[in-house]
Amino acid sequence: MAKKEETISLIDTFSEFKELKNIDRTTMVSVLEESFRNVLAKMFETDENFDVIINPDKGDFEIWKNREVVEDGQVTNPHLQIALSDARKTVEDIEVGEDMTEEVFFEKFGRRAILNLRQTLASKILELQKDSIYNKYKDMIGQIVSAEVYQIWKKEMLLIDDEGNELLLPKTEQIPTDFYRKGDTVRAVVARVDNKNNNPKIILSRISPLFLQRLFELEVPEIAEGIIRIMRIARIPGERAKIAVETSDDRIDPVGACVGVKGARIHGIVRELRNENIDVINFTNNTPLFIQRSLSPANVSSIRVNEENKTADVFLKPEEVSLAIGKGGMNIKLACMLTDYVIDVYRDIDEAQEEDIYLDEFSDEIDSWVIDALKSFGCATAKSVLTTPREILIEKADLEENTVDDVINILRAEFE
Repeated sequence: MAKKEETISLIDTFSEFKELKNIDRTTMVSVLEESFRNVLAKMFETDENFDVIINPDKGDFEIWKNREVVEDGQVTNPHLQIALSDARKTVEDIEVGEDMTEEVFFEKFGRRAILNLRQTLASKILELQKDSIYNKYKDMIGQIVSAEVYQIWKKEMLLIDDEGNELLLPKTEQIPTDFYRKGDTVRAVVARVDNKNNNPKIILSRISPLFLQRLFELEVPEIAEGIIRIMRIARIPGERAKIAVETSDDRIDPVGACVGVKGARIHGIVRELRNENIDVINFTNNTPLFIQRSLSPANVSSIRVNEENKTADVFLKPEEVSLAIGKGGMNIKLACMLTDYVIDVYRDIDEAQEEDIYLDEFSDEIDSWVIDALKSFGCATAKSVLTTPREILIEKADLEENTVDDVINILRAEFE
């Protein structure tokens, strides 16, 4: 009964290995043979006189033992030699000096040998699987994958792909408004593949700019074909994004192609990104023009660019300032990210207001942090502050009422 169980155990071992995915036939045969030889070497001190034949199609194997025939009484190593009289019990006409080949049955080596083989195989299979996963996903970095939510933890989610591989989506790589349940399908980009101690970890991301780029490539054929090129991307995940595109084909409107008729192409991307608002603009190497476009929907009156310091002073009409800054400063932050310039916005001063004074001139009387708070939403001069309603100054600059009143009194006194 024990031998029958051992035989079944061997068949199961072989079947498990045969059905593995992503492992080619040559590798499979090589690993199986190596595993058998490791066990044989431990049992017989050497495996050199054994022939191991693997039959992957049939799911079985053969082991043949080769020994040299020597005169009776001359056997010094029974693993490598056989006495003539013993050899002739199997092959009657065999002579001294010839090789005696006989089939051996692995299951007869005992339970310990079979257990050793299974453990060796299991270890090598695990290594192969890890190598296969690592090599597969290493080549997929920057590409979109779909996987099913298997388990949700506080700091990350465990996903399973179509082949049963485990992928990780950390909380820090999820869009803030993402919400998933077990069994949901998630799309994300492969951010990186770690392989510490031969233990591959595939890390996904939904906040990477590359994720947005890949979604556009899927939705806009002209991008996938290379007719339209994505030049720059800036994202505040789940809130807003700006993407700059260009084309060498004058017949194509790159912005219109990306948005689609009635927004048909961009709507799918917006939904995937949890209603992230996406601005698509035309890219240009003309830095002042690119900065102006990046501040859309605000209309810029004039701009002063310092290319050496990568800074830009932008002047706008008072009613355009809040548009340029955006809710929570989001629009100007994205514009800075997109253009790689530090952008400061100022209210445009009419010629009749040339006697206006910049707030920095009042640094002896007004704290610098108060001046910075006022400048943050476009009030960079004394008259721009005085012409802005008191309530707006309190709200936009996030200042106390008495602080705003003190500023107003100081500025008024200067003009009086």
